[in-house]
Amino acid sequence: MRAVVYDRYGSPDGLRIENVPKPYPAARQVLVKIAATSVNLSDWETLQGSPLYSRIGGLRSPARRTLGSDIAGWVDAVGSAVTRFRPGDEVYGDNLMLKGGFAEYAIAPESVLARKPAALTFAEASAIPQAGVIAQQGTEGAAAGNRVLINGAGGGSGAFAIQLAKRLGARVSGVDNAGKLDFMRSVGADEVMDYRSRDFTRSGPYDLILDLVAHRSVFAYRRALAPGGRYRCVGGSVSALLRVLTIGAVAGRLTHRRLGVLAVREGPTHFEPVAELCAAGDLVIHIDRAFTLDETPEALAHVGKGRALGKVVVSVN
Repeated sequence: MRAVVYDRYGSPDGLRIENVPKPYPAARQVLVKIAATSVNLSDWETLQGSPLYSRIGGLRSPARRTLGSDIAGWVDAVGSAVTRFRPGDEVYGDNLMLKGGFAEYAIAPESVLARKPAALTFAEASAIPQAGVIAQQGTEGAAAGNRVLINGAGGGSGAFAIQLAKRLGARVSGVDNAGKLDFMRSVGADEVMDYRSRDFTRSGPYDLILDLVAHRSVFAYRRALAPGGRYRCVGGSVSALLRVLTIGAVAGRLTHRRLGVLAVREGPTHFEPVAELCAAGDLVIHIDRAFTLDETPEALAHVGKGRALGKVVVSVN
């Protein structure tokens, strides 16, 4: 089978198409014939090996030669202990531990997969598991009249988060680069900011901040929060995350604000409710571009360099 592989951390130039043996599922695994795999920032980070936490399991070289965790496709074969699926079923899920989505076939644990809603295409289904869950859990607690700010709102998780916060009745401010301002407005943001020309931590105050690209001082984040407000970050530099977990937690409690890292809960239990909203038309899946398997390096660069408006998908079959 054809797969996009890499052997060392670095740029997309290190990726190549290679013919590799078709895998076979173990007892509790499923072999999925891939129709589409969406690109996440986690793919870009694991390609580069930066931040350092992206090297878990492979400090010197990649633990998995093929990236791609948000997969959708058809069940091709099942392991002997699999009970929920059979060949031909249409499935999707977040295969974060094993990855392998940028290929014609991928092995995934039965537990990470769900049946694809009939109302969604494979490309749409692949766009949901990781980005949708981050957005849903990151905006939990928002309410009518709240002021919510989303930093990195023009990407996949951000586009979902804007819509989810608006559904809860919040007033939403979106922050990203200048090329994404119109897109964030079209998704539903009430206010948009270019992070290069405006410091969002000097605006507000906000009842909730969801930070998808944490790089700032915890004291700046605290300044932007209203009393009783909450700051949640997911992604960002190791140093920024450590500051939030240590200094931020203490500084927040002292001033009646809560600063922390979002501990994302994964799996079908968490992404299926988001998919149901999408299938019902209550949540719109914004797919910027679909690339072919051969164009996977370009797809990764499009996301990693901050160009994507919403989600990017690699269509395989």
